[in-house]
Amino acid sequence: MRMYPVYKGLQKPLVYRGFKGKYIAYGISSLGLGLVTGGLAGALLNMYIGGLLTILSIAGGLLYTYSKQASGLHDKTRSREIFIHRIYLRRGYGKTGI
Repeated sequence: MRMYPVYKGLQKPLVYRGFKGKYIAYGISSLGLGLVTGGLAGALLNMYIGGLLTILSIAGGLLYTYSKQASGLHDKTRSREIFIHRIYLRRGYGKTGI
């Protein structure tokens, strides 16, 4: 009987430079948005203001993404309230004569 090695990392999220799973896309999006924002500000206002805005927006976006990642890949709002869903059905629902 032959034994084949099994790759055990299939259930682990993708990790790139400290960002995991969906936060990789969020980090790339914050980089792109920061570059576009800084480029527009540099073209419309001033080159130095655009460069400063680029650096600040990219750093802010990456820090925000990193802080959101700290709450976990599957963060959900947990409500402690009790929700009652009422069912409003008329009598004879589903009959063709109504």
